[in-house]
Amino acid sequence: MSSNASAVAAAGPAAIPATKLGRWQFWGRMMAIPYLLVFAIFVLYPVCYGLWLARHPQSYVHLVEDPIFFRSVLNTIIFLVVAINVKMGVALVLSGFFVRSRWWIKILAGIFILPWALPSIPTILSVRFMLNPEWGVINSTIFRLTGLDGPNWLNDPTLALIFAMLMHIWKSLPFWTLILVAGRLAIPGEQYEAASVDGASSWQKFRFISWPALRTLYVTSLILSMIWTLGDFNSVYLLTGGGPADLTHVLATLGIRYLRLDQVDLSMASIVVAMPLVLPLVYFMMKRLSK
Repeated sequence: MSSNASAVAAAGPAAIPATKLGRWQFWGRMMAIPYLLVFAIFVLYPVCYGLWLARHPQSYVHLVEDPIFFRSVLNTIIFLVVAINVKMGVALVLSGFFVRSRWWIKILAGIFILPWALPSIPTILSVRFMLNPEWGVINSTIFRLTGLDGPNWLNDPTLALIFAMLMHIWKSLPFWTLILVAGRLAIPGEQYEAASVDGASSWQKFRFISWPALRTLYVTSLILSMIWTLGDFNSVYLLTGGGPADLTHVLATLGIRYLRLDQVDLSMASIVVAMPLVLPLVYFMMKRLSK
């Protein structure tokens, strides 16, 4: 009898947590159902529907025959190679500046983060108004100072693409700078103090202390930035609209162009052809995060 009582007493405390765990699992699943529904309706269904619309091989034939498509692919590659590397390189340098504990640097950091914190539409459109050749503030200032008319900044495809890349860098630079600042703050200060005692220069401190600690974070941020940039249409579409003559389109804005022309199949096809660029980046990103 005593052995049965002891067995019940031993089983009782174990059974109660199991019951509570079952309740938590039930309510956890119930709370996850709305998220799964939202994900299925607003993410999974549009993706599957887009792939279904782009299922015809003839859509890709028409896409390849459009000369704007190849120009968009070239612009996208230029964006990925130039804009992202410049952005991340500048962010790495600025992170070393903003990590310093000075009161005026904290004020500058608050001002520096404003382009990223503000909405994209008013900030990018304000720059577009500034570049207006007739009444924009830049050309107006040039006329008042020199008496000469300023250039039509966004009417030249090369200048327009450069300004679109500068717009992208200016808008997203604060975010990546803060990411790298957080990485620098995680480095123990004793390492820098020991290096200073040994007479190490600033470059040596960066090479042997900062960079080894930031390398993984930097590469991961670089890959993530490339993934996000492939889907970023604001910098180009709001600033140039793909012009002049549709020569500054990237793959993200090319789909919008086809939508405006009621060519939905070509719009979806232009997004599908970007997957060979996106999927390898996602693979490398997940591989790095799983380490």
